[in-house]
Amino acid sequence: MVFPNTEVQFHTADSEWQRVFDDAERIGRRNIVNWQGRRVLVEGGVYHGLWLETQPMGGEMYAGRCLETAWNNQNLFLEYIREDGRFPSVIRFGEKGPDLMFSHLQGYCFPWHALNVWYRTGKDPDYLRRLYDGLSRFDDYLWRTRDSDGDGCLETFCVWDTGEDASSRFFGAPDAWGSDTPPYGQGALPYESMDIMSYSYDGRVTLAEISALLGNGEERKWKEGAASVKRVLNRYLWREEKGALYDRDCNNEFLDTLIHNNLRVMYHGAYEAEKAHRFVKEHLLNPEEFFTPMPLTSIAANDPLFLSDPLNNWSGQPQGLTYQRAIRALENYGYVPLLAVFGQKLCDALAKNNPVLFTQQFDPYTGEPQAGFCSAEGDYGPSILAFLGYTSHLYGVELLRDRVIFSTWPVCGGCEYTQIEGDRAYTVRSDGKRAAVLLDGQEKLVVDCGTRVITDPDGTGFLTCPMTGQPGM
Repeated sequence: MVFPNTEVQFHTADSEWQRVFDDAERIGRRNIVNWQGRRVLVEGGVYHGLWLETQPMGGEMYAGRCLETAWNNQNLFLEYIREDGRFPSVIRFGEKGPDLMFSHLQGYCFPWHALNVWYRTGKDPDYLRRLYDGLSRFDDYLWRTRDSDGDGCLETFCVWDTGEDASSRFFGAPDAWGSDTPPYGQGALPYESMDIMSYSYDGRVTLAEISALLGNGEERKWKEGAASVKRVLNRYLWREEKGALYDRDCNNEFLDTLIHNNLRVMYHGAYEAEKAHRFVKEHLLNPEEFFTPMPLTSIAANDPLFLSDPLNNWSGQPQGLTYQRAIRALENYGYVPLLAVFGQKLCDALAKNNPVLFTQQFDPYTGEPQAGFCSAEGDYGPSILAFLGYTSHLYGVELLRDRVIFSTWPVCGGCEYTQIEGDRAYTVRSDGKRAAVLLDGQEKLVVDCGTRVITDPDGTGFLTCPMTGQPGM
Protein backbone atom coordinates (compact mmCIF):
# COMPACT_ATOMS: atom_id res chain seq x y z
CA MET A 1 0.00 0.00 0.00
CA VAL A 2 1.18 3.52 -0.82
CA PHE A 3 0.57 5.97 2.01
CA PRO A 4 0.12 9.70 1.48
CA ASN A 5 2.54 12.04 3.21
CA THR A 6 1.44 13.38 6.59
CA GLU A 7 3.14 16.09 8.59
CA VAL A 8 2.43 18.43 11.50
CA GLN A 9 3.75 21.97 11.85
CA PHE A 10 3.16 23.91 15.06
CA HIS A 11 4.37 27.24 16.37
CA THR A 12 3.18 28.95 19.56
CA ALA A 13 4.04 32.09 21.50
CA ASP A 14 4.08 29.93 24.66
CA SER A 15 7.82 29.20 24.77
CA GLU A 16 7.54 26.45 27.40
CA TRP A 17 4.82 24.60 25.45
CA GLN A 18 6.87 25.01 22.25
CA ARG A 19 9.98 23.52 23.84
CA VAL A 20 8.11 20.48 25.14
CA PHE A 21 6.36 20.05 21.78
CA ASP A 22 9.62 20.21 19.83
CA ASP A 23 11.22 17.61 22.10
CA ALA A 24 8.15 15.40 21.80
CA GLU A 25 8.43 15.49 18.01
CA ARG A 26 12.18 14.83 18.05
CA ILE A 27 12.19 12.09 20.68
CA GLY A 28 9.00 10.46 19.39
CA ARG A 29 10.71 9.59 16.11
CA ARG A 30 13.03 7.26 18.04
CA ASN A 31 10.11 4.91 18.60
CA ILE A 32 9.68 4.15 14.89
CA VAL A 33 11.44 0.87 14.12
CA ASN A 34 11.72 -1.28 11.00
CA TRP A 35 10.75 -4.90 11.54
CA GLN A 36 11.06 -7.23 8.57
CA GLY A 37 10.43 -4.39 6.14
CA ARG A 38 7.49 -2.91 8.08
CA ARG A 39 7.73 0.31 10.02
CA VAL A 40 5.95 0.22 13.37
CA LEU A 41 5.69 2.59 16.32
CA VAL A 42 6.81 0.84 19.51
CA GLU A 43 5.85 1.90 23.02
CA GLY A 44 9.28 3.26 23.95
CA GLY A 45 11.36 3.15 27.10
CA VAL A 46 12.36 -0.48 27.49
CA TYR A 47 9.02 -1.53 26.01
CA HIS A 48 10.40 -2.55 22.60
CA GLY A 49 7.26 -3.94 21.08
CA LEU A 50 3.54 -3.47 20.60
CA TRP A 51 1.25 -3.64 23.66
CA LEU A 52 -2.48 -3.99 22.96
CA GLU A 53 -3.33 -1.29 25.53
CA THR A 54 -1.07 1.33 23.93
CA GLN A 55 0.11 0.77 20.39
CA PRO A 56 -3.05 0.54 18.27
CA MET A 57 -4.06 3.77 20.02
CA GLY A 58 -0.52 5.14 19.76
CA GLY A 59 -0.21 4.31 16.09
CA GLU A 60 -3.52 6.02 15.31
CA MET A 61 -2.55 9.09 17.32
CA TYR A 62 0.71 9.24 15.37
CA ALA A 63 -1.08 8.95 12.01
CA GLY A 64 -0.78 12.69 11.44
CA ARG A 65 2.97 12.13 11.20
CA CYS A 66 3.23 8.61 9.71
CA LEU A 67 0.27 6.73 8.27
CA GLU A 68 2.40 3.67 7.57
CA THR A 69 3.06 3.04 11.26
CA ALA A 70 -0.61 3.67 12.07
CA TRP A 71 -1.59 1.00 9.51
CA ASN A 72 0.95 -1.56 10.68
CA ASN A 73 0.17 -1.06 14.37
CA GLN A 74 -3.40 -2.21 13.70
CA ASN A 75 -2.74 -4.92 11.15
CA LEU A 76 -0.17 -6.81 13.18
CA PHE A 77 -2.73 -7.49 15.90
CA LEU A 78 -5.26 -8.62 13.30
CA GLU A 79 -2.69 -10.92 11.70
CA TYR A 80 -1.72 -12.62 14.95
CA ILE A 81 -5.13 -13.13 16.51
CA ARG A 82 -5.29 -16.63 17.95
CA GLU A 83 -7.65 -19.26 16.52
CA ASP A 84 -9.93 -18.96 19.56
CA GLY A 85 -10.34 -15.19 18.99
CA ARG A 86 -7.85 -13.90 21.55
CA PHE A 87 -5.59 -11.03 20.48
CA PRO A 88 -1.97 -11.15 21.63
CA SER A 89 -1.38 -8.91 24.61
CA VAL A 90 2.14 -8.09 23.41
CA ILE A 91 3.98 -8.47 20.10
CA ARG A 92 7.76 -8.36 20.35
CA PHE A 93 10.03 -8.55 17.33
CA GLY A 94 12.49 -11.41 16.96
CA GLU A 95 14.93 -11.97 14.14
CA LYS A 96 12.95 -14.90 12.78
CA GLY A 97 9.45 -13.78 13.63
CA PRO A 98 7.20 -12.32 16.30
CA ASP A 99 7.29 -13.27 19.96
CA LEU A 100 3.62 -13.29 20.95
CA MET A 101 2.26 -13.17 24.49
CA PHE A 102 -1.16 -14.54 25.42
CA SER A 103 -0.62 -14.70 29.18
CA HIS A 104 -2.94 -11.75 29.88
CA LEU A 105 -5.26 -9.35 28.04
CA GLN A 106 -3.27 -6.12 28.56
CA GLY A 107 -6.03 -3.59 27.94
CA TYR A 108 -7.98 -2.97 24.76
CA CYS A 109 -7.29 0.51 23.35
CA PHE A 110 -7.88 -0.85 19.87
CA PRO A 111 -11.37 -0.91 18.25
CA TRP A 112 -12.16 2.79 17.89
CA HIS A 113 -8.64 3.67 16.76
CA ALA A 114 -8.39 0.78 14.31
CA LEU A 115 -11.55 1.96 12.54
CA ASN A 116 -10.28 5.54 12.40
CA VAL A 117 -7.15 4.25 10.64
CA TRP A 118 -9.44 2.73 7.98
CA TYR A 119 -10.81 6.21 7.25
CA ARG A 120 -7.33 7.74 7.05
CA THR A 121 -5.72 5.11 4.82
CA GLY A 122 -8.04 4.95 1.84
CA LYS A 123 -10.96 2.89 3.22
CA ASP A 124 -9.58 -0.47 2.14
CA PRO A 125 -12.53 -2.94 2.06
CA ASP A 126 -10.37 -5.97 2.90
CA TYR A 127 -9.03 -4.26 6.03
CA LEU A 128 -12.57 -3.40 7.11
CA ARG A 129 -13.72 -7.03 6.76
CA ARG A 130 -10.68 -8.30 8.65
CA LEU A 131 -11.27 -5.75 11.40
CA TYR A 132 -14.89 -6.87 11.71
CA ASP A 133 -13.80 -10.50 11.90
CA GLY A 134 -11.15 -9.83 14.54
CA LEU A 135 -13.28 -7.64 16.79
CA SER A 136 -16.27 -9.98 16.65
CA ARG A 137 -14.13 -13.04 17.43
CA PHE A 138 -12.52 -11.28 20.40
CA ASP A 139 -15.91 -10.23 21.79
CA ASP A 140 -17.06 -13.84 21.51
CA TYR A 141 -13.88 -14.95 23.30
CA LEU A 142 -14.55 -12.56 26.21
CA TRP A 143 -18.08 -13.76 26.74
CA ARG A 144 -17.13 -17.40 26.32
CA THR A 145 -14.33 -17.29 28.91
CA ARG A 146 -14.65 -14.26 31.19
CA ASP A 147 -18.10 -14.64 32.74
CA SER A 148 -17.27 -17.71 34.81
CA ASP A 149 -20.22 -17.36 37.20
CA GLY A 150 -22.73 -16.49 34.48
CA ASP A 151 -23.93 -13.26 36.10
CA GLY A 152 -23.48 -11.14 32.96
CA CYS A 153 -20.42 -9.23 34.20
CA LEU A 154 -17.03 -9.94 32.64
CA GLU A 155 -14.03 -10.68 34.85
CA THR A 156 -10.35 -9.84 35.08
CA PHE A 157 -8.11 -12.82 35.89
CA CYS A 158 -4.78 -11.13 36.71
CA VAL A 159 -2.97 -7.83 37.26
CA TRP A 160 -1.86 -7.44 33.66
CA ASP A 161 -5.32 -8.00 32.16
CA THR A 162 -5.89 -4.32 32.89
CA GLY A 163 -2.23 -3.26 32.76
CA GLU A 164 -2.07 -2.10 36.38
CA ASP A 165 1.49 -3.20 37.12
CA ALA A 166 2.21 -3.80 40.84
CA SER A 167 -1.10 -2.28 41.92
CA SER A 168 -1.83 -2.78 45.60
CA ARG A 169 -5.51 -3.38 44.83
CA PHE A 170 -4.72 -6.92 43.64
CA PHE A 171 -3.37 -8.07 47.03
CA GLY A 172 -0.46 -10.05 45.60
CA ALA A 173 -2.44 -11.83 42.88
CA PRO A 174 -0.46 -13.07 39.86
CA ASP A 175 0.63 -10.66 37.16
CA ALA A 176 -0.27 -13.10 34.38
CA TRP A 177 -2.82 -15.88 34.00
CA GLY A 178 -2.82 -17.55 30.61
CA SER A 179 -5.52 -20.09 31.41
CA ASP A 180 -9.20 -19.62 30.60
CA THR A 181 -9.98 -21.25 33.95
CA PRO A 182 -10.69 -18.51 36.53
CA PRO A 183 -7.98 -17.95 39.18
CA TYR A 184 -9.91 -18.72 42.35
CA GLY A 185 -7.57 -18.83 45.34
CA GLN A 186 -5.29 -16.14 43.86
CA GLY A 187 -5.77 -13.05 46.01
CA ALA A 188 -9.43 -12.05 45.67
CA LEU A 189 -9.60 -12.86 41.95
CA PRO A 190 -11.43 -13.08 39.66
CA TYR A 191 -12.77 -9.52 39.83
CA GLU A 192 -16.05 -8.46 38.27
CA SER A 193 -14.41 -5.78 36.18
CA MET A 194 -15.39 -2.36 34.90
CA ASP A 195 -12.42 -2.56 32.51
CA ILE A 196 -13.30 -5.86 30.84
CA MET A 197 -16.94 -4.84 30.48
CA SER A 198 -15.75 -1.63 28.83
CA TYR A 199 -13.60 -3.64 26.40
CA SER A 200 -16.71 -5.44 25.20
CA TYR A 201 -18.75 -2.23 25.00
CA ASP A 202 -16.13 -0.39 22.93
CA GLY A 203 -15.77 -3.37 20.61
CA ARG A 204 -19.50 -3.75 20.10
CA VAL A 205 -20.06 -0.05 19.37
CA THR A 206 -17.30 -0.21 16.77
CA LEU A 207 -18.72 -3.42 15.31
CA ALA A 208 -22.06 -1.66 14.89
CA GLU A 209 -20.27 1.13 13.01
CA ILE A 210 -18.49 -1.36 10.79
CA SER A 211 -21.70 -3.30 10.16
CA ALA A 212 -23.34 -0.14 8.86
CA LEU A 213 -20.37 0.47 6.54
CA LEU A 214 -20.38 -3.14 5.30
CA GLY A 215 -24.15 -3.31 5.03
CA ASN A 216 -24.07 -6.80 6.54
CA GLY A 217 -27.34 -6.51 8.47
CA GLU A 218 -25.63 -6.83 11.89
CA GLU A 219 -25.72 -3.19 13.03
CA ARG A 220 -28.80 -3.57 15.23
CA LYS A 221 -27.43 -6.71 16.89
CA TRP A 222 -24.22 -4.99 17.91
CA LYS A 223 -25.97 -1.80 19.04
CA GLU A 224 -28.33 -3.78 21.26
CA GLY A 225 -25.43 -5.88 22.54
CA ALA A 226 -23.46 -2.76 23.45
CA ALA A 227 -26.47 -1.23 25.20
CA SER A 228 -26.89 -4.41 27.24
CA VAL A 229 -23.25 -4.35 28.38
CA LYS A 230 -23.51 -0.68 29.32
CA ARG A 231 -26.71 -1.26 31.25
CA VAL A 232 -25.25 -4.14 33.32
CA LEU A 233 -21.98 -2.29 33.96
CA ASN A 234 -23.73 0.83 35.23
CA ARG A 235 -26.19 -1.14 37.35
CA TYR A 236 -24.04 -3.89 38.83
CA LEU A 237 -20.77 -2.01 39.50
CA TRP A 238 -22.17 1.42 40.40
CA ARG A 239 -22.35 2.46 44.07
CA GLU A 240 -24.89 5.22 44.41
CA GLU A 241 -23.77 6.21 47.89
CA LYS A 242 -20.18 6.65 46.67
CA GLY A 243 -20.80 8.16 43.23
CA ALA A 244 -18.45 5.87 41.32
CA LEU A 245 -18.01 2.43 39.79
CA TYR A 246 -16.25 -0.23 41.87
CA ASP A 247 -15.07 -3.71 40.91
CA ARG A 248 -16.38 -6.72 42.85
CA ASP A 249 -14.22 -9.55 44.21
CA CYS A 250 -14.46 -13.34 43.69
CA ASN A 251 -17.39 -13.46 46.13
CA ASN A 252 -19.16 -10.72 44.18
CA GLU A 253 -18.69 -8.33 47.10
CA PHE A 254 -17.71 -4.74 46.32
CA LEU A 255 -14.04 -3.84 46.60
CA ASP A 256 -13.68 -0.56 48.47
CA THR A 257 -10.75 0.86 46.51
CA LEU A 258 -11.59 4.00 44.50
CA ILE A 259 -9.67 3.65 41.23
CA HIS A 260 -8.94 5.85 38.23
CA ASN A 261 -10.30 3.05 36.04
CA ASN A 262 -13.56 5.01 36.16
CA LEU A 263 -11.82 7.37 33.73
CA ARG A 264 -11.00 4.38 31.52
CA VAL A 265 -14.71 3.54 31.38
CA MET A 266 -15.22 7.10 30.11
CA TYR A 267 -12.49 6.54 27.49
CA HIS A 268 -14.39 3.50 26.22
CA GLY A 269 -17.67 5.46 26.32
CA ALA A 270 -19.31 2.88 28.58
CA TYR A 271 -20.28 5.19 31.47
CA GLU A 272 -23.84 6.49 31.61
CA ALA A 273 -23.60 10.26 31.29
CA GLU A 274 -25.14 11.27 34.63
CA LYS A 275 -22.98 8.80 36.50
CA ALA A 276 -19.84 9.95 34.67
CA HIS A 277 -20.59 13.54 35.65
CA ARG A 278 -20.89 12.52 39.28
CA PHE A 279 -17.53 10.74 39.14
CA VAL A 280 -15.85 13.79 37.58
CA LYS A 281 -17.33 16.33 39.96
CA GLU A 282 -17.12 14.32 43.17
CA HIS A 283 -13.87 12.44 42.61
CA LEU A 284 -11.79 13.32 39.53
CA LEU A 285 -11.68 17.01 40.51
CA ASN A 286 -11.39 16.33 44.26
CA PRO A 287 -7.93 17.44 45.56
CA GLU A 288 -8.10 14.76 48.26
CA GLU A 289 -8.58 12.02 45.68
CA PHE A 290 -7.51 12.31 42.02
CA PHE A 291 -6.86 16.04 41.62
CA THR A 292 -3.54 16.15 43.48
CA PRO A 293 -1.08 18.92 42.46
CA MET A 294 -0.11 16.58 39.58
CA PRO A 295 -3.54 15.05 38.95
CA LEU A 296 -4.84 11.69 37.73
CA THR A 297 -3.50 9.37 40.39
CA SER A 298 -4.13 5.68 39.74
CA ILE A 299 -5.78 5.13 43.14
CA ALA A 300 -7.44 7.98 45.05
CA ALA A 301 -4.82 9.72 47.18
CA ASN A 302 -6.90 9.35 50.37
CA ASP A 303 -7.50 5.63 49.84
CA PRO A 304 -5.74 3.21 52.25
CA LEU A 305 -4.20 1.36 49.27
CA PHE A 306 -2.71 4.51 47.70
CA LEU A 307 1.07 4.24 47.32
CA SER A 308 3.31 6.80 45.60
CA ASP A 309 6.06 4.50 44.36
CA PRO A 310 8.37 5.75 41.57
CA LEU A 311 9.13 2.20 40.38
CA ASN A 312 6.42 1.46 37.79
CA ASN A 313 3.51 1.10 40.16
CA TRP A 314 -0.16 1.74 39.40
CA SER A 315 -1.02 2.14 43.08
CA GLY A 316 -0.75 5.91 43.05
CA GLN A 317 1.50 7.89 40.76
CA PRO A 318 -0.15 9.57 37.74
CA GLN A 319 0.75 7.72 34.56
CA GLY A 320 1.54 9.08 31.10
CA LEU A 321 -0.81 6.46 29.70
CA THR A 322 -3.64 7.83 31.85
CA TYR A 323 -3.01 11.31 30.45
CA GLN A 324 -3.13 9.84 26.95
CA ARG A 325 -6.45 8.05 27.50
CA ALA A 326 -7.94 11.04 29.32
CA ILE A 327 -8.21 12.98 26.05
CA ARG A 328 -10.86 10.74 24.53
CA ALA A 329 -12.42 10.11 27.95
CA LEU A 330 -13.07 13.79 28.61
CA GLU A 331 -14.21 14.57 25.09
CA ASN A 332 -16.67 11.67 25.15
CA TYR A 333 -18.52 13.40 27.99
CA GLY A 334 -18.19 17.06 27.00
CA TYR A 335 -15.35 18.02 29.35
CA VAL A 336 -13.23 19.74 26.71
CA PRO A 337 -12.17 22.60 29.04
CA LEU A 338 -10.53 20.01 31.30
CA LEU A 339 -8.20 19.17 28.43
CA ALA A 340 -6.64 22.59 28.95
CA VAL A 341 -6.28 21.94 32.68
CA PHE A 342 -4.67 18.51 32.35
CA GLY A 343 -2.66 19.52 29.28
CA GLN A 344 -1.10 22.40 31.19
CA LYS A 345 -0.37 20.18 34.20
CA LEU A 346 1.38 17.73 31.89
CA CYS A 347 3.35 20.50 30.19
CA ASP A 348 4.49 21.95 33.52
CA ALA A 349 5.67 18.53 34.72
CA LEU A 350 7.50 17.68 31.51
CA ALA A 351 9.15 21.11 31.33
CA LYS A 352 10.98 20.46 34.62
CA ASN A 353 13.79 18.84 32.60
CA ASN A 354 15.72 20.24 29.65
CA PRO A 355 15.86 18.33 27.39
CA VAL A 356 12.47 16.92 28.30
CA LEU A 357 12.28 13.45 29.84
CA PHE A 358 9.11 11.70 28.72
CA THR A 359 8.79 9.17 31.53
CA GLN A 360 6.10 6.71 32.50
CA GLN A 361 5.04 8.26 35.83
CA PHE A 362 4.96 11.54 37.75
CA ASP A 363 5.14 12.34 41.43
CA PRO A 364 1.56 13.28 42.45
CA TYR A 365 2.69 16.15 44.70
CA THR A 366 5.70 17.67 42.94
CA GLY A 367 4.97 16.67 39.34
CA GLU A 368 8.55 15.44 39.01
CA PRO A 369 8.84 12.91 36.16
CA GLN A 370 9.64 9.45 37.54
CA ALA A 371 11.61 7.11 35.31
CA GLY A 372 10.55 3.95 37.09
CA PHE A 373 12.47 0.87 36.03
CA CYS A 374 11.38 1.13 32.44
CA SER A 375 11.78 4.59 30.95
CA ALA A 376 15.07 6.13 32.06
CA GLU A 377 15.82 7.15 28.47
CA GLY A 378 12.90 9.58 28.55
CA ASP A 379 11.31 8.23 25.37
CA TYR A 380 8.17 6.65 26.81
CA GLY A 381 5.69 6.83 23.95
CA PRO A 382 2.36 7.31 25.80
CA SER A 383 3.69 10.46 27.51
CA ILE A 384 4.98 11.78 24.18
CA LEU A 385 1.74 11.05 22.36
CA ALA A 386 -0.33 12.42 25.22
CA PHE A 387 1.37 15.80 24.94
CA LEU A 388 1.10 15.84 21.15
CA GLY A 389 -2.57 14.90 21.57
CA TYR A 390 -3.34 17.73 23.98
CA THR A 391 -1.71 20.10 21.49
CA SER A 392 -3.83 18.97 18.54
CA HIS A 393 -7.08 18.75 20.51
CA LEU A 394 -6.64 22.24 22.02
CA TYR A 395 -4.86 24.24 19.35
CA GLY A 396 -4.82 22.19 16.18
CA VAL A 397 -6.44 19.72 13.83
CA GLU A 398 -7.77 16.17 14.21
CA LEU A 399 -9.13 13.90 11.46
CA LEU A 400 -11.83 11.70 12.98
CA ARG A 401 -13.88 9.42 10.75
CA ASP A 402 -15.11 11.61 7.83
CA ARG A 403 -14.64 14.86 9.75
CA VAL A 404 -11.90 17.42 10.22
CA ILE A 405 -11.99 19.14 13.61
CA PHE A 406 -10.24 22.49 14.12
CA SER A 407 -9.72 23.54 17.76
CA THR A 408 -9.03 27.12 18.81
CA TRP A 409 -8.43 27.15 22.56
CA PRO A 410 -6.99 30.58 23.43
CA VAL A 411 -3.25 30.84 24.04
CA CYS A 412 -1.53 34.07 25.04
CA GLY A 413 0.20 35.50 21.98
CA GLY A 414 -1.38 33.03 19.58
CA CYS A 415 -0.28 29.95 17.69
CA GLU A 416 -0.46 28.26 14.29
CA TYR A 417 -1.02 24.56 13.64
CA THR A 418 -1.03 22.83 10.23
CA GLN A 419 -1.89 19.21 9.50
CA ILE A 420 -0.71 18.09 6.07
CA GLU A 421 -2.60 15.06 4.76
CA GLY A 422 -1.57 14.07 1.27
CA ASP A 423 -2.22 17.05 -0.97
CA ARG A 424 -4.37 18.86 1.62
CA ALA A 425 -3.24 21.29 4.33
CA TYR A 426 -5.55 22.08 7.26
CA THR A 427 -4.53 25.08 9.37
CA VAL A 428 -5.62 26.91 12.51
CA ARG A 429 -4.05 30.37 12.87
CA SER A 430 -4.79 32.17 16.15
CA ASP A 431 -3.80 35.48 17.73
CA GLY A 432 -5.15 34.28 21.07
CA LYS A 433 -8.52 35.97 20.67
CA ARG A 434 -9.64 35.22 17.14
CA ALA A 435 -8.71 32.24 15.01
CA ALA A 436 -8.79 31.61 11.27
CA VAL A 437 -9.43 28.21 9.72
CA LEU A 438 -7.57 27.66 6.46
CA LEU A 439 -7.71 24.94 3.81
CA ASP A 440 -4.70 24.71 1.51
CA GLY A 441 -3.65 28.18 2.63
CA GLN A 442 -7.02 29.77 1.85
CA GLU A 443 -8.93 31.32 4.73
CA LYS A 444 -12.37 29.75 5.09
CA LEU A 445 -13.70 31.02 8.40
CA VAL A 446 -12.77 33.25 11.33
CA VAL A 447 -14.13 32.48 14.81
CA ASP A 448 -13.63 33.54 18.40
CA CYS A 449 -11.02 31.46 20.21
CA GLY A 450 -12.66 28.74 22.24
CA THR A 451 -14.63 27.50 19.24
CA ARG A 452 -14.40 24.19 17.43
CA VAL A 453 -14.96 24.11 13.69
CA ILE A 454 -16.03 20.85 12.09
CA THR A 455 -16.04 20.16 8.36
CA ASP A 456 -15.59 17.33 5.88
CA PRO A 457 -12.15 16.61 4.37
CA ASP A 458 -12.92 18.84 1.37
CA GLY A 459 -13.67 21.83 3.57
CA THR A 460 -17.42 22.01 2.99
CA GLY A 461 -20.31 21.99 5.41
CA PHE A 462 -18.73 24.01 8.22
CA LEU A 463 -20.24 23.65 11.70
CA THR A 464 -19.12 25.50 14.83
CA CYS A 465 -19.55 24.70 18.50
CA PRO A 466 -18.13 26.16 21.71
CA MET A 467 -15.27 24.33 23.41
CA THR A 468 -16.50 25.66 26.75
CA GLY A 469 -20.06 24.30 26.62
CA GLN A 470 -21.77 22.42 29.43
CA PRO A 471 -20.80 18.74 29.78
CA GLY A 472 -23.02 16.30 27.95
CA MET A 473 -23.00 13.40 25.56
